[in-house]
Amino acid sequence: MQVKKVLSYGGIAFVAYYLFARPADAADAVRGAFDTVFNAADSLAQFVNSLA
Repeated sequence: MQVKKVLSYGGIAFVAYYLFARPADAADAVRGAFDTVFNAADSLAQFVNSLA
């Protein structure tokens, strides 16, 4: 349980550092993640529509 807590805090600290050190790169990463989610949702919608 202690290891999980340490890794969680370490991950949060890394993300916070990344946001402050390279905000443009962090924004690009978030934008890319959202684009991936939206593309996946669109593909799923096209698949479901093709079944009808």
